Amino acid sequence: MPARNRRLPRHLSWPLSSTDICSVLGETPSDALRLSFADLPGADGTVLQATWMPSTGSNYGTGLPPDWWSSVWIAVAPVPSGERVSARRTLRELALPGLREWVDGARHGSEAWALSRHRVSWRIVDRALQLSRDQQPYRPVEPG
Repeated sequence: MPARNRRLPRHLSWPLSSTDICSVLGETPSDALRLSFADLPGADGTVLQATWMPSTGSNYGTGLPPDWWSSVWIAVAPVPSGERVSARRTLRELALPGLREWVDGARHGSEAWALSRHRVSWRIVDRALQLSRDQQPYRPVEPG
């Protein structure tokens, strides 16, 4: 992202761009795919997160606009600028292929799965990638 468009302090950088994500998924942001870039690092170290927003039969109590239903929300959190290159390489090699599989599964999965909210998250701890599904504890991601 160009420096003139940055909303981040100089010591933080996003490890992925919208182009990185869209090229792996083979699509551009739309109502069915929403991208966001956080201003602050995740409290638990999460750097990449995808959330499935299920369609709801009514809007009672959920407060979600209908154009958010049946969509995937992808969020990228910043990392310290000195760790960006390493984080980018790790995320592109290990997390983005997993993100593509998860998004494909969300869109083509069972009706029962699609009726509830789901989340997948990645974080980097000591240069090793960890994965969490549906808010379960993080587990190491094995290369290959």
